[in-house]
Amino acid sequence: MSLEESVRQIVEELIKGMEKGKNQNTNRASLPAAPPIMDEYPITDLAEIDLQRYLQVPNPVKKALYEEMKLSTPARIGVWRSGPRPLTDTLLRFRADHAVAQDSVLGEVPEEFPGNYNMVSIQTLCQSKDEYLTRPDLGRTLDDENLEIISKRCPKGAMVQIIVSDGLSSKAVEANIPNLLPALTQGLEGMGVKLGTTIFVRHGRVAVMDTIGEALKPEVAVILIGERPGLGTAESMSAYMGYNPRLGMVESERTVISNIHKGGTPAAEAGAHLASLIKKILDAKASGVELE
Repeated sequence: MSLEESVRQIVEELIKGMEKGKNQNTNRASLPAAPPIMDEYPITDLAEIDLQRYLQVPNPVKKALYEEMKLSTPARIGVWRSGPRPLTDTLLRFRADHAVAQDSVLGEVPEEFPGNYNMVSIQTLCQSKDEYLTRPDLGRTLDDENLEIISKRCPKGAMVQIIVSDGLSSKAVEANIPNLLPALTQGLEGMGVKLGTTIFVRHGRVAVMDTIGEALKPEVAVILIGERPGLGTAESMSAYMGYNPRLGMVESERTVISNIHKGGTPAAEAGAHLASLIKKILDAKASGVELE
């Protein structure tokens, strides 16, 4: 049997199993219908399945509790089994989510992306994703050429310097910045806050904000950076804010908002919240543990 025939047979068995589950009077009407694994052969995107609304256990004894548990967490619970092994669709979805996470870590933000949002684009000392992953120290530092770029193109002494970086998730930048950045800048400008020119840092770590702060001397720096992706989402972003950003800044001086994504805090909502929080930091002249 050829590889194509083997895959086709697995897919056909998977479809039959799902149809059988639908006909076993499991009464799933209380939850929205789960997106189908596929419309026709071949499989196109397993990641479209909403695992929280996909009840795989046939005839659950405590169905209401099962539904409540599924909706309370994105973790893989109640996935059923075939003997001691996971079901085929469970295994395939796990592999699909793992592939998405790998793509997000190893992928690059498109070259044209920073220009679409009028960002000044620079790069840390990391010359590749491999070097970025193996040398975190290089992701915190800029060479003289990139320091000169921001010195020439970005005003010094702004009240707030916004920085965007791919970090560990290129997908987080592409998914969230289109809504997050306008909400953040409009919110700050509406409160009379003077902004510097937004900077995009390729292959950046959180502490690159300290290097930029040392060069541009803003009152507050905020870096919007892609988080390490997991099997739940590969699009999560965090925002780290620091008053008087500078070299030697310690982690306790940073204020952090995490889990910015469509399944957590939506991008537009996060932008508005960050604007209010940054204004609070400016007024208090403190961030991190000192802000509280």
